[in-house]
Amino acid sequence: MFNITKKSIQWGEETLTLETGKVARQADGSVIATLGETSVMANVTFAKQAKPGQDFFPLTVHYIEKYYAAGKVPGGFLKREARPSDKEVLTSRLIDRPIRPLFVEGFKNEVLVICTVLSHDLVNEPDMVAMIAASAALTISGVPFMGPIGACRVGYANGEYILNPECQDMEKLRENPEQRLDLVVAGTKDAVMMVESEAYELTEAEMLGAVKFAHDSIQPVIDLIVDLAEDAAKEPFDFQPPNYADLYAAVKAAGEAQMRAAFALRDKQERVAAIGEARDAIKASLSEEQLANENLGSALKKLESSILRGAIIAGEPRVDGRDTKTVRQIVAETGLLPRTHGSALFTRGETQALCVTTLGTGDDEQFIDALTGTSKSNFLLHYNFPPYSVGEVGRFGPPGRREVGHGKLAWRALQAVLPAATDFPYTIRMVSEITESNGSSSMASVCGGSLSMMDAGVPLKAPVAGVAMGLILEEDGKFAVLTDILGDEDHLGDMDFKVAGTAEGITSLQMDIKVAGITFEIMEQALAQAKDARMHIMGEMAQALTAPAGFSQYAPKIETMQVPTDKIREVIGTGGKVIREIVEVSGAKVDINDDGTIKIASNDQDAIRKAYDMIYSIVAEPEVGKVYTGKVVKLVDFGAFVNFFGKRDGLVHVSQIENRRLNHPSDVLKEGQDVKVKLLGFDDRGKVRLTMKVVNQETGEEIVGEQAE
Repeated sequence: MFNITKKSIQWGEETLTLETGKVARQADGSVIATLGETSVMANVTFAKQAKPGQDFFPLTVHYIEKYYAAGKVPGGFLKREARPSDKEVLTSRLIDRPIRPLFVEGFKNEVLVICTVLSHDLVNEPDMVAMIAASAALTISGVPFMGPIGACRVGYANGEYILNPECQDMEKLRENPEQRLDLVVAGTKDAVMMVESEAYELTEAEMLGAVKFAHDSIQPVIDLIVDLAEDAAKEPFDFQPPNYADLYAAVKAAGEAQMRAAFALRDKQERVAAIGEARDAIKASLSEEQLANENLGSALKKLESSILRGAIIAGEPRVDGRDTKTVRQIVAETGLLPRTHGSALFTRGETQALCVTTLGTGDDEQFIDALTGTSKSNFLLHYNFPPYSVGEVGRFGPPGRREVGHGKLAWRALQAVLPAATDFPYTIRMVSEITESNGSSSMASVCGGSLSMMDAGVPLKAPVAGVAMGLILEEDGKFAVLTDILGDEDHLGDMDFKVAGTAEGITSLQMDIKVAGITFEIMEQALAQAKDARMHIMGEMAQALTAPAGFSQYAPKIETMQVPTDKIREVIGTGGKVIREIVEVSGAKVDINDDGTIKIASNDQDAIRKAYDMIYSIVAEPEVGKVYTGKVVKLVDFGAFVNFFGKRDGLVHVSQIENRRLNHPSDVLKEGQDVKVKLLGFDDRGKVRLTMKVVNQETGEEIVGEQAE
């Protein structure tokens, strides 16, 4: 009934297995990849015909985490998987980016890739397994795919690269100073296709070494997929790339001069309008048959691409007049918004980000429900890209995959320099509103976000700047690396290479390419140019703000205190009675962690102090010999009971009230009276012994010498 093909290798510390032929047999390609006990099923289907008039490649990738994979029931009311989590969105993009350039040029049939996590051992990350499964499923499906690709994750600890580190080693890297890198690399046999990383000030050489280590490590995976395909691949789909040479010749003859003139305009809006006019003029000169050709869009794009790329390779100025290494003019401002906790406006050429920082308390932390368990994050970064930022009318609504991906890239770049939660007990939310875009808005978010947080008083370890690099790579091997690319250069170029970091090193690196891979020589040059650009940008940012500013008067004040874990129950009280009383009486917000860390927050410093004192009186132990202010709570024949330390009472024996004989404590005391007492110690039964007669009841000072007798 089943025609099963199964291949395995030892990969690092685990066994990697690829299996096909048993499950989802009606899909064009179906592979279950297993690493350790983490299994992901990838299913590929593709349309056998392109939709009429289709002028783009409709590839869709979905990565889905099923909670049953880790033996969990989903949270929430419906108790089933609902909208994709950020992790699922980011992994879907992670799979899409390296495979998209490897489809045969001109193939425009719809392709659907669905990767489903079936089992998770909580040791091996399923995202890398999903990328491998998707690559294998595409390779055996018969679709015109020029793969396969391999993928892996790389860590860097104690000067050594680590292949596929365990899940727990990659959690909360900011709290793990030994682990300095979370790098994902995908590539073919000969070249790297995609890089994504979270780093902790690695040098360019260390980062390049990690990429090389990853590329070497994926070679056995690629060989395994080829081995599987030799036994299980379907017949290649009969597809011939369209030949539109005659149409392109007609398009070029009709509008090359006007298109060149359009690309010579420096202003983006003027250039966009002129390119549109040139396109209209070209179409007006074509025949009805040529206008009906489904490859017309490709021919027009090819003309635009040849003009932009040819000029750069020839050493001519770029479309905005710059050379290949110059960064556009930068203007950085802070403190724009009067009621926010921190704000900055970062403008680089025609790209602009308005970044706003809000400081919150522990109640504002983000809960993250994942296969590996529930966790919390105290740093949130949200990125918004409205249509007006590019002068267009378009969809406006919840964030899409692009917004989630760009926000995560900026998050990775900035979180490496955040202070430890013990030193800065705030929840930080940074929002980047992209108000203009022509070039990398995610890197503008990094720069503006760094300034915004410093304006809010966040003590960053160092400012962070980011820049996007581009590439023009011709078939003859000639290439040009471009610093601070424009939107046109991103659209018509071959690479989007984003680097962010401090003066000491890289904190985030992301690379996407549109060709079949780039060499390490090109990557090395791109990293070197990016470092020069990063240093220049940080110099411009320093003119706006050189060090963290003071806290906004509208930001909450937070103090932390540490209590023994065995005292937590006393602070909370039965049914939360004590903690509620502290909050009500003081007016401050109180958060208690399981490790005994207590955060007290309020806009009123007096409220914080009152809550602090109330908690301290519960958890602290009274000191023998110290003078306390107390209240008489009960009078008895043999003395007075005084509440002197939180809820702790002690006895002042009648002989310890004054230096004279009293008939009854009521001779000098009454219930509710404030008194000064000194703690003498504890009796054999642990009862508290207090004295008043050695303390000046007016000043609270201890009476020494003869006065005490």
